[in-house]
Amino acid sequence: MALPELRLAENVAGDFYVDSTCIDCDLCRQIAPETFSDIGDQSVVHHQPANVDQEFAALKALVTCPTASIGTISHRSAKAAVTAYPELIADNVYFCGFASEASYGASSYLIVRPQGNVLVDSPRFAAPLVKGVEKLGGVRLMFLTHRDDVADHQKWAGHFNAERVMHRDDIGRSLIGIERVLTRRESVQIDEDLVAIPTPGHTRGHTVLLYRDRYLFSGDHVWWSPAYKSLHASENVCWYSWPEQIRSMELLLDYQFEWVLPGHGRRVHLSSSLMHEQLEQCVTRMKQRSRAAS
Repeated sequence: MALPELRLAENVAGDFYVDSTCIDCDLCRQIAPETFSDIGDQSVVHHQPANVDQEFAALKALVTCPTASIGTISHRSAKAAVTAYPELIADNVYFCGFASEASYGASSYLIVRPQGNVLVDSPRFAAPLVKGVEKLGGVRLMFLTHRDDVADHQKWAGHFNAERVMHRDDIGRSLIGIERVLTRRESVQIDEDLVAIPTPGHTRGHTVLLYRDRYLFSGDHVWWSPAYKSLHASENVCWYSWPEQIRSMELLLDYQFEWVLPGHGRRVHLSSSLMHEQLEQCVTRMKQRSRAAS
């Protein structure tokens, strides 16, 4: 629970606040931008909710916060916000909320399919979310994009008897027992509507998931940047190889998609043609930064 005595001084006066345990995962700013903003390396309340919709969004941010850093002086009930997750994004794709501190607040997603649901990366194993996923048909497959965002994967896989898919190059001690291990550097059709595309760079075994040539679950490979107003990748959070990440980004130019749904960073929906243009521009900027650095 957030603690009033740790309330950041930059919060505006009022009921909602953020305390000093915030790890700057950005989710509250994505979910409730009218209420939360950043002060460099943490989030604060810049405007108290002004209506019912803003209050509900702020409570969803409170529920999602991986470090329980958001609180209310009045101890408002978040019951309705808890039951809002999984939250529909579009078609049959859902945002799970309930981020985990173990994955630094990464977003995770649920694809609801007649042939079995897919959980992309791992949220917190929270009872209300588990019940919500059960109502939508459970989980048949867990796709883990990379080692940083696995969180409570063992609990989710055990509860639903789900098969986990991950690339061999990101499997360490905490990931022993993964049921389906990818070994190739080429794309792999893991189901009729699911393609795993190895994208080494952020980590050695990073892999993205393409669903129905429309949704790209991009892990920490690429995301939408409000600051740049474009698709973006950063060398500052590249833990394996920036040249490899550039090459991996170029490979995505061979695919078609309309959505980028990342673990960290903002999601975006564009036409497939605009998305391709954005991706080309992202690759160009990455190469320019690489040349400038050398």
